[in-house]
Amino acid sequence: MQTITTTAHFETDTRFRVTPFADRGHPFVSLRIEGDFAEIALLAALGTSQTLRNLAAAAIEAAGALDAMAVDTSEVTGRV
Repeated sequence: MQTITTTAHFETDTRFRVTPFADRGHPFVSLRIEGDFAEIALLAALGTSQTLRNLAAAAIEAAGALDAMAVDTSEVTGRV
């Protein structure tokens, strides 16, 4: 992976868009994460599909951690 570090906060209206570019000399897929003030584009070339699956698995794990935090918070505050 080529490296750049950036920070963007997900909001409930964050949008995701996948665009395949198959008819080029070097086919790739663009995965865009879009909000009102930031847009992140991830470009995945042929041979990196497992890397995208790993990203998806990490996102599912992060969502589970957020769900667990919400349960823990509701137990302490009595709110859901």
